[in-house]
Amino acid sequence: MSAGRVAFGYRTRTVRSRVVSGRVGIRSLVVTTVLFLVALGLGTVALTHGDYPLTLQQVLASLTGAEQGFERTVVLEWRLPIVIAAIVFGALLGIGGAIFQSLTRNPLGSPDVIGFDAGSYTAVVVTILVIGTGSYWEIAFAAIAGGLATAFVVYVLSYRRGIQGFRLIIVGIAVSWMLVSVNNYLISRAEIEDAMTVGLWHAGSIGRVTWPPMIPGLAIAAAIIIAAALLAPAMRRLELGDDAAVTLGTRPGPVRLGLIVAGVATTAVVTAAAGPISFVALAAPQLARRLARSPGVSLPASAAMGAVLLVGAHLLSLLIAQAYRPVPVGLITLCLGGGYLIWLLIRETNQRYGLTR
Repeated sequence: MSAGRVAFGYRTRTVRSRVVSGRVGIRSLVVTTVLFLVALGLGTVALTHGDYPLTLQQVLASLTGAEQGFERTVVLEWRLPIVIAAIVFGALLGIGGAIFQSLTRNPLGSPDVIGFDAGSYTAVVVTILVIGTGSYWEIAFAAIAGGLATAFVVYVLSYRRGIQGFRLIIVGIAVSWMLVSVNNYLISRAEIEDAMTVGLWHAGSIGRVTWPPMIPGLAIAAAIIIAAALLAPAMRRLELGDDAAVTLGTRPGPVRLGLIVAGVATTAVVTAAAGPISFVALAAPQLARRLARSPGVSLPASAAMGAVLLVGAHLLSLLIAQAYRPVPVGLITLCLGGGYLIWLLIRETNQRYGLTR
């Protein structure tokens, strides 16, 4: 280590400008860039698959404007909003997972594990089955309101002279299962057509995403990402503990509440547009952290990994549809994420009891 410099254990570069300043890990930056490029590549390949197969040249010609025929309509009007939704929604889920895993200091701290997805789903079930409306904007508003209301309840019930990560997870799981019982009761009392509508929405599918609802969704997603980026430095200081954060000029209560609202908004927006998509928020931050070899979860790397996971699941669903029949992307993430959760639990148990070599 040279005089006047601190070795952080990984290579960094300092960025200073009029807008932002900070220290950036070189490996984390490279991993984030590569992951976003992989997501874009998988998305481009996904544009070639569907009921009307296209070649990669036709897709690229449609994207660049060289193709003006029916293929351009298929690519730009039908498939491109779905691929963009997969990338943006995956990034949002990755950010949401990183926020809650940082707040709880636990790799199991994910919005879908804590139960915020269940809150959004309950609000949608009530909207469709009890109120009797099924418009997109009413469902979207209900999903966001349900997620935020569930977060408020979990926050209040887990607050004991502050928020502890493990207690937040346990309270969230308990509230989640209570909401699941409400959902099951409402569905069991509903007409068969309404129950099928709710069931299909619960499977989590981005296949019905179109441009009209996608454009305002992108605006909301941009606002959430900007808010999360502004809160990221304070989130890092909270990881040091409340006392250290206060010493560094951070007010833990308001910052933590702002992070919870931002994290819930990420999953609520996705749930409103596509239904619950599980395990992306859980897996993306930890996979990105291992690739980047960073000391903690990183919002940009988690967003990039989330985009890769969701667009990869979308491509896999298209391949399965060609060979067998369409499968909602939420079922694919649920199936693969279950295996990841088992691996994570075994690994955490081995580390806690010193069973790893």
